[in-house]
Amino acid sequence: MTTDTILNNAIKGEWISATEATSLFEEASLPLLMQAAHAVRKRIHAGNDVSWIIDRNVNYTNICTSGCKFCNFFRSSSHSEGYVIDFDDLCVRTEELFQNGGRQLLLQGGLNPKLGLNYYSTLFRKLKERFPLLRLHALGPPEIVFLSRLESLSIADTLKHLIDAGLDSLPGAGAEVLIDRVRKIVSPHKCSSDEWFEVMHEAHKLGITTTATMMFGHVETISERMQHLVRIREVQSQKPEKSTGFIAFILWPFQDESTTLVRLKGRRYRTSTEEYVRMVAISRLMLPNVKNIGASWLTVGVGAGQVSLWAGANDFGSVMMEENVVSVAGAHHSMDVAGIQKAILQAGFKPLLRDQQFNYYLSGNYDI
Repeated sequence: MTTDTILNNAIKGEWISATEATSLFEEASLPLLMQAAHAVRKRIHAGNDVSWIIDRNVNYTNICTSGCKFCNFFRSSSHSEGYVIDFDDLCVRTEELFQNGGRQLLLQGGLNPKLGLNYYSTLFRKLKERFPLLRLHALGPPEIVFLSRLESLSIADTLKHLIDAGLDSLPGAGAEVLIDRVRKIVSPHKCSSDEWFEVMHEAHKLGITTTATMMFGHVETISERMQHLVRIREVQSQKPEKSTGFIAFILWPFQDESTTLVRLKGRRYRTSTEEYVRMVAISRLMLPNVKNIGASWLTVGVGAGQVSLWAGANDFGSVMMEENVVSVAGAHHSMDVAGIQKAILQAGFKPLLRDQQFNYYLSGNYDI
């Protein structure tokens, strides 16, 4: 099948296979890929809007047993720099979030064996009591699997406890590339790909909105990237009719600065802007049943993020008041509220402030 035929099929909303997507990555010109992805984006989002959000990413602990070879952030339980966040400190950060116009707190941490389900349930309840308008976008599949094992509970029951305590939505953390060959190399102690998808499938059945992600550009093959996308599409197709399921997909390139993986492999890992934009476009073509595609300006820079908006992406992510994980591996980009709106306008789109459920609020003074 020619690349033109594959692209035309994708534009019509047909599912393209991992093999066909690999062919597009290797053979299709970037302008044609971007044109096709933008056509799909316009079919799903008819207007000229690009969404963005104000939130805060708080890493509640850096103690982790996962030992991921791409992570410079984690510490062992005996390390002098290991911590669990103090509740009063978390409240100060949450208050700052509200003062800056945000309502969503992204809580992510490590697989800390000293933190059981009671810790999270108590934490969530106390936060919601203190901040009734707060939206908790918290944990991720690896943490859910870890908790279910720690407490000898099913994944569904673990999620139910957290939902009862105040969990609003589940981030797609810990996906990396959802192929077990890859995971055994880069994150050998983290949940398997099947377990990751089981968490999301159960969350969808319980009506919890989730996101899906990919961190690429390390030890995976191009075909494995496409298989990752196929599985996301398949799990999304299995969600209950009234469930949102994966509300968005976000991918970013591996940030390799001073990581264990670089030391083990004896090489640096670099993803060009062209390759990143190519992957954004293919993601839009591969995921017609996932409504929103994000541009990760935080890891690739504002310019590459802006180009991605013409390659199928319709969301510009967060001003990210706080971020600790990718920043310590080489991602040093930042923007404030005015900057993110200006970047969207400069790219030729209208910025719309959103929440995690992609409810929109017209935002900003456009004379910036």
